Order: sequence, then structure tokens, then C-alpha cells
Amino acid sequence: MKQVFANMGWLLGGRGFNAVLSLVYLAITARTLGTVGFGQFALIIALGQAVTGFSSFQTWQFIVRWGANPLQPGVDIDRAREATGFAVALDGVSVIVGTMASAVLVLTAPLWLDVPPELMWLTFAYCAVSLLAIRTTPTGMLRLHSEYGKATGAEAVQPVIRTGGTLLAWWLMPDVTGFILAFAASEVATALALWAVALRVQPVTLASISLRTIPSRHKGTWKFVLSTNMSGSLAVAGKQVMILLVGTFGGAYLAGGFRIANQLGVALIALAQTISKAILPELVQSRDGAVDIARRMANIAAIAGVTAVITAIMVGRPGLALIAGTEFTGFYWAMIILSIAGAVELVGASLESLLVSAGKAHVAFLVRLFPTVLALVMLELAIDWKGAQGAGFAVLGSSVLTVVGFYLAIMNLKQFRIVVVPGDDDDLKPTAPPER
Repeated sequence: MKQVFANMGWLLGGRGFNAVLSLVYLAITARTLGTVGFGQFALIIALGQAVTGFSSFQTWQFIVRWGANPLQPGVDIDRAREATGFAVALDGVSVIVGTMASAVLVLTAPLWLDVPPELMWLTFAYCAVSLLAIRTTPTGMLRLHSEYGKATGAEAVQPVIRTGGTLLAWWLMPDVTGFILAFAASEVATALALWAVALRVQPVTLASISLRTIPSRHKGTWKFVLSTNMSGSLAVAGKQVMILLVGTFGGAYLAGGFRIANQLGVALIALAQTISKAILPELVQSRDGAVDIARRMANIAAIAGVTAVITAIMVGRPGLALIAGTEFTGFYWAMIILSIAGAVELVGASLESLLVSAGKAHVAFLVRLFPTVLALVMLELAIDWKGAQGAGFAVLGSSVLTVVGFYLAIMNLKQFRIVVVPGDDDDLKPTAPPER
């Protein structure tokens, strides 16, 4: 548990720094562009992040899983190099596939996305930059070696560049293009910073880059890869695709307001991801105590979630007016609903990590699949019923169903112990405890 809290301390410190600066650049962008302009900006950002999310793989999980020493806590450097080479190869696939998908989406965007035609080339460029700036692999390298401090320092580049970039955009190019360029610059700078730090911790050779080595050594590799990719895609669908569809059904104005409410109210989901990323390496390496660690973290998350929701209720409306302007205060109740959804996700983060660490990534995917699809299918009706609040209820319903599913899946694992099966140390399998 001490290592978990140490990891979380670095991650939360980085999140806190990011959160403070994000309020600055969010306020500058929203107040400069207004509701419609900010909505167009939000839709371009969401499209770039959606393409990246669907195309990329959760390579940090592969590095943590296959780079760890199977016999004792720690890192097996040879396994780590193989896992990293596999992750880099998958990143290359992501860039190629994602670029082709971006071209198709941007060409068809005028038919379904409320973004002016003159911004389409900018949209494609942002998608391409986001793909080239994929950084889950260097992040995984640093987490495997427990270099959370160095990772936090490198990731701090993003809010700093975004804040500086938005100030320059406000001064020199106060339109959608200027702010998109600022965000694109921050993506590139953060990726370069993370790779620079990660390569010092663990160099990567061209000879290690391969799509064949890891699958040939570890049974079930592609099943795990596809499961985590699809789980990540569902997470993207629950956020970025949701924003895109809100824009499709309600226009840029509604998309902009929903993005503001989502960023302020669902800051808890970022905290949930922080908890998940902090405890997964410990769950993989501790094995015997994994269920106990996950249970403790879920209890802590529940307390933090309730506290955050109460805070949002008390200061949410003046916070919206202060940060985004009075024209966005109409999205107060959407923000509250989304903050409750964030609290629910916060509780579920450790449960999902427990499933992944036990080699049940496919179960985690299936648990998320139905609620996410249901929310997207019901979104148009929800918006027609209650606008941004209706969209918030769709997100909340999806989160509740997902976490209930995680809990039921964990109940089926409680009678097992996570151990490494001799002769097949690449897979973490739940096996029945020995009879006494």
C-alpha cells in the first residue's frame, strides 16, 4: 500500500498542477471564443482525441504486464525491452490506421459535424498531430520502473505549453485556429518530453521493435491487446464521442456548454484514471494482496467522490461564471450530474484495474460495452428531453451500470487468488486456493 500511495502522490500532484492551469487556459479560450466558437473548438479537439483513442492501444498496460519480473516484485530488463519494442510497433500501426480514419472523418464531417468547412484542413492536421504525439509507451516505461516523479515532471509540460499558447493565441490570433494550434503544440511538446525522460531510464533499440516477439513468447497476447484497446475505445466513446454526438444533435453551442460542464464536473474521472494507473503496477506485482488493495482504494474513492460532488453543488454556479462567463451558467445542472457520474467512475477505477491485473481485460471490456452503447443510442432522445442535462443523465446511467457490472465480476473473483501458474508465467490466472 505504501508504494500505491507514493505512486498516487506523484500522479495526483501532477493532476493538481494540471487542474489549476487548465482552469486558466479554459477560461481564456471560452471567454475569447464565446459559446459557438468554443463549441467548434471543442468539437475539433474531441474529434482528434476520439481518433487517437480508437486507433491507439493501451501500451502502458502491456509494458507493465510483460515487463515485470514474474517471480518477484521488480523489473526484468530483458522482458521490459521486448514489451517496449512491441508497444512501439503498435504505436506505428496506430498512426497509420488513425491517419486514414482521420481523412475519412474529415471529408465527411460537413455532413454531420457543426464545424465550418474552412476549418476542415485544420481539423485533419490536429488529428494527425494527436496521433504522432501518442505517449502511452513512454508513460508505461516510466511506470514500470516506478519513475512517477519523472513522468509527472514531463507531463507538466502540457499545461504549461497550453497556458502559454492560449495567451499567445488570445494576443495574436484570437480565433479557433489560434487556440487549436496552441493545443497541438502542447501535445507535441509533452510527447517529446516524455520520450526524452523515458529513453534515459530504459533505452529502446530498433532491433527490439517487433509485432512478433511478444506474441511468440506469451500466450493470449493478441486477446489482451484487443481487449484493452476496445476498453480504451469505450472510454473514448463515453467522453469524446459523446461530445461529438452532442454537437451533432444539438449544434456547436450545446457541445461547447457540455464540454465546459464535462471538464469541470468530470474532473473526478481524471482522478479515477489516476487511481487506476497508480495501483495497476502494484496489483500486477503483489498478486496475493490485489483484492485487498482494490477494496481499500474503492472505499477511499467513495469518500473522495462524495466530497467532490458536495463541493461542486456548493461552488459550481459561481465557478462556471468565473471561469467561462455568465453565458455558461445555464449548464450548472449538467455539471452536477456529470460530477456524480465522475464520483461513480472514481469508485469503479480500482475494480477495473483489479480485473485487468487478473488477466480479465476482456471482462472489463464487456462490462463497459452495453452501458456505453446504451448511452450513445439514447443520447438523441435524452437531448430532446432535457438538453445538456439529458446528455448528463445518459453518462450517469452508463457509469452506474458499468460500476455495478465491475462489482459483480469482482464477486466472481473473490474466491480466487491471483497467482502465476508455473510454466506459463506470462499470464496471471485466478486459480483455486489449495485445500486445507
